[in-house]
Amino acid sequence: KAKSFELSYYNEYKSYLSMTEETVEQEIIDPSEFGCLGSSTPCNPQKKCHRFLVLALICSLSFGSYYCYDNPAALAQQFKTNLDLEGGSFMLLYSLYSWPNVILCFFGGYLIDKVFGIRLGAFIFGLVITIGQIIFAIGGYIGSKYVMYAGRFIFGLGGENLAVAGNTYIVYWFSGREINTVFGIQLACSRIGSTVGMVTLGPFYKAIYPYFKDKPDGKHHVMGTLLLFGAVLCILSLLCSVLLGFLDKRASRILRKESAGTGETIKLSDVKNFPVSAWLIFMICVTYYVAIFPFISLGKLFFEEKFDLTPSEASICNSLVYFIGAGASPIAGIILDKTGRNIMWLFIAIMITLGSHGLMAFTFIPPYIPMVFMAVCYSICASALWPMVSLVVPEYQVGTAYGMMQSIQNLGLALVSIAAGAIEGDYGYFLLILHFMGWLALSAVFILMLWAYDSSHGGYLNASPEKRAELTAEEVQSVLDKEDLNAPLLNDNSIMDLSQSLRASSAAALRNRYNRNVNNNAADFTRSAELRRSYEGSINLTQSYQFSSVANPGILK
Repeated sequence: KAKSFELSYYNEYKSYLSMTEETVEQEIIDPSEFGCLGSSTPCNPQKKCHRFLVLALICSLSFGSYYCYDNPAALAQQFKTNLDLEGGSFMLLYSLYSWPNVILCFFGGYLIDKVFGIRLGAFIFGLVITIGQIIFAIGGYIGSKYVMYAGRFIFGLGGENLAVAGNTYIVYWFSGREINTVFGIQLACSRIGSTVGMVTLGPFYKAIYPYFKDKPDGKHHVMGTLLLFGAVLCILSLLCSVLLGFLDKRASRILRKESAGTGETIKLSDVKNFPVSAWLIFMICVTYYVAIFPFISLGKLFFEEKFDLTPSEASICNSLVYFIGAGASPIAGIILDKTGRNIMWLFIAIMITLGSHGLMAFTFIPPYIPMVFMAVCYSICASALWPMVSLVVPEYQVGTAYGMMQSIQNLGLALVSIAAGAIEGDYGYFLLILHFMGWLALSAVFILMLWAYDSSHGGYLNASPEKRAELTAEEVQSVLDKEDLNAPLLNDNSIMDLSQSLRASSAAALRNRYNRNVNNNAADFTRSAELRRSYEGSINLTQSYQFSSVANPGILK
């Protein structure tokens, strides 16, 4: 059974079996052989502090993009008075951001996986959003809404693809029980960017407007100046992508991460092999987020008109989803890491979000209360929803899967943004909120469908971490039991079955699975100690663990 764990490199496996213990010791990777930088704790890719540095860069990667995304919402009144953009024409700024990502998010994931690689891909997409924001600022400076439309379109070409790159970096560098927390931290830092833009752009406008009001086209120049500051932040995020690529390449060299290739070829036709659970996750994603982001885009003026809030109060209320989400997302991620049960938490959060919209539609209670509930639930949904993708598809398809997920999300956002602008302009805010409630109700239906499907297929997504470890071990054992142990290599079907079964887990869980299969059959071979040493120290792992030397350094011990 130890032989069965080697899936695609049988010849290399035989060479490992022939090694002496001294040869095995030499094959175990030691970063110190690359100099003092590799051996020191902060510069050792196997150490947590180094991976936390990588996490900080991943979080900074999308900061500028998120800051710029909601510039129109933060300056909604100024866009209306200075540039004559309101209703449908105003929401077109968001729709134009989403339309290119209907296609490019999918191809962006494919390009990251197959063509550019994650390092070059992150840099290219960061460069695109920087160029788009500069053009957007130029359009505001000269008062041309069509130039601004062009800038938002170009900005959209890179924005979501940059998020795909960030998600893929997370999956490559982190795994197991920590991944929910990491996704939560990354979301929190990104939303800090949105919060900063939402809260500060209004006061900045008031502060610098007196210097422009007496000049010809001064109202346009002040808009362009504010938007250009967002381009500066995009440049800083671009520099983070360069540093992140350097550290990732360096870790690949030190840990020989790239040498452990899977032999799999990514195909665009891979999407047809996504399981039903993946498509249900995609549907939950789009039906939930179309009730959040378009609402925030129109929320500031809604709070001013219905609840008589001042512009500064309305900005603060409208930014609560991002502000509270920045702090609550890591906490939600930690809770999910400890408890699991992603589907249950997701259902609870969406039902509370539905109730929050209802309170704002049918009552006049202070809007801060439902917005706080919505913010907490937003954090729970993000921390529970996005990591589930990596649990239901093989790792070599993760980039493509995230690209497909965001592609479908942006199709919904593009269409719903146009519809929301039309509803707000023609029928008012009451029917607009009911429109959002309908999408949340549909999202709840998809969650129940996912819950039922998951329960009928072992209940992995809604299980506790301990139960997931048991289910994974049982699936691996069931595949191994089907194999002819005298055969030189697993057949193709079993390779795929086993690689699907090796879901993200901890280093301890992987070792426990190995130990159970080896120790229970130690009498079947006389070199079990050498086999175990070879497997744990040197052997190439399956595709689901090709990056575990970074995410789980304990495997190398």
